[in-house]
Amino acid sequence: MTTYKNSEEKNQIRGGVLYLVATPIGNLADMSERALKVLSEVDFIAAEDTRNSLRLLTHFSISKPMVSYHDHNRRERGEEIAERLLSGESCALITDAGTPAISDPGEDIVALCAERGIPVTSVPGACAMITALTLSGLPTARFVFEGFLPVQKKERRERLEELAYERRTFILHEAPHKLRTTLSDLAEVLGTERRISLCRELTKLNEDVQRTTLADAVEYYSEKEPRGEYVLVIEGGRKKREDTSENTMTPEEALAYYLEEGMSRNDALKAAAKRLGISKNELYRLTLGK
Repeated sequence: MTTYKNSEEKNQIRGGVLYLVATPIGNLADMSERALKVLSEVDFIAAEDTRNSLRLLTHFSISKPMVSYHDHNRRERGEEIAERLLSGESCALITDAGTPAISDPGEDIVALCAERGIPVTSVPGACAMITALTLSGLPTARFVFEGFLPVQKKERRERLEELAYERRTFILHEAPHKLRTTLSDLAEVLGTERRISLCRELTKLNEDVQRTTLADAVEYYSEKEPRGEYVLVIEGGRKKREDTSENTMTPEEALAYYLEEGMSRNDALKAAAKRLGISKNELYRLTLGK
């Protein structure tokens, strides 16, 4: 365990250490003094997008060697960075905006450093999901971050069905070109009256926070073009899972239950079969024509 005698000692840049440095999510004035010190003094910087990061560093008159580290090169580049750290160099990891290792490949290199015994420390700062949560007007005592929903329809549906039973406030990220589809999917599975806060342009001049319901959000964006990256903060539900420990449903009742939940017939067959502990084909045979 690493201990520090005082804050000044902790602020000394040490060789062989990976620094996770949070960067502004919109307002450059949110860059901390400590973050600037670390970025100015480390041996090199690993960035999600070196072009975006170069503009940020140039604004603060910081010039350091940079390497790219992103989804498509995380394995090989992570190994390279780890080797440099083991040789005694210091590295700052930054993402395009916000805190590294939150819903980005930074989590992989932190895990790799943990395996290799390489010290990692965080330089905290802006985080879009926390900023959105505090602005949402929804309960904040208990919450869960879900990142981006899966793209594949089956996985996406399964995730949404899990969230239908989530009682805590939950947070999603979404791109503008996918927002309408996501809002429609959420309304279909969670119900149209569920409260939602749609946050965009956070910390910027045109910061916008809409506190509404899923029904009104779907209607609003059916006419208005979504713009900017969104953080969606959604009210937790009150729905409880059925106790299946002593299942007394007939095949017909089980199928009807899931159809009434709004599932397609095919999905309802799968869910009912799983609940009854029989195959989908067997359930289909037993409920044929019903």
